Amino acid sequence: MVANIMKNIILSLVLMVVLGLGYHLVITGIAQVAASENADGSLIYDEKGNVVGSELIGQKFDDPKLFQGRVSSIENNGAGSGTNNYAPSNEEMIKRTQESVENWKKENPDVPVDQVPIDIVTNSGSGLDPHISPEAALAQIPRIEKLTGIDKGKLEALVEKNTEGKELGLFGEPRVNVLKLNLDLNQIVE
Repeated sequence: MVANIMKNIILSLVLMVVLGLGYHLVITGIAQVAASENADGSLIYDEKGNVVGSELIGQKFDDPKLFQGRVSSIENNGAGSGTNNYAPSNEEMIKRTQESVENWKKENPDVPVDQVPIDIVTNSGSGLDPHISPEAALAQIPRIEKLTGIDKGKLEALVEKNTEGKELGLFGEPRVNVLKLNLDLNQIVE
């Protein structure tokens, strides 16, 4: 009986080491070899080699001269994700959305209210989405043109350059990574 208990304890310890540690080291090693950029968090670097963010996590940009991303539930804290799962009729959701629309109207007075892109005043399910629709990026051009003096055509070309198509040509919608777009915009402004 004691021998069986010892065998079970030893087997449990061996399996904990092999599966709890060994498996993760092997998978991490494979990921580093096969897709090291993705395995390291899809980091984006500036021209000086400093990490400025991740391709996968949205950031809040307070400077009105920059393109703005989606409303975030986490405010530049990628430690957690998710949003409140409010119904469209929820009072708190309605209030937050109305506040977002009012802020949009103040910052972008040249864009008619009926043309406010929905993705710019709502958040994604994860609260981490780094993308906006090309329409949401284009709607911000009048503000950015006015504040930076950059020609509308150059700004439209930046948006087009940073527009990613559907995955495999089939899945999802065209989208613009706001961080990458703002990095390109900063190169023109400087």
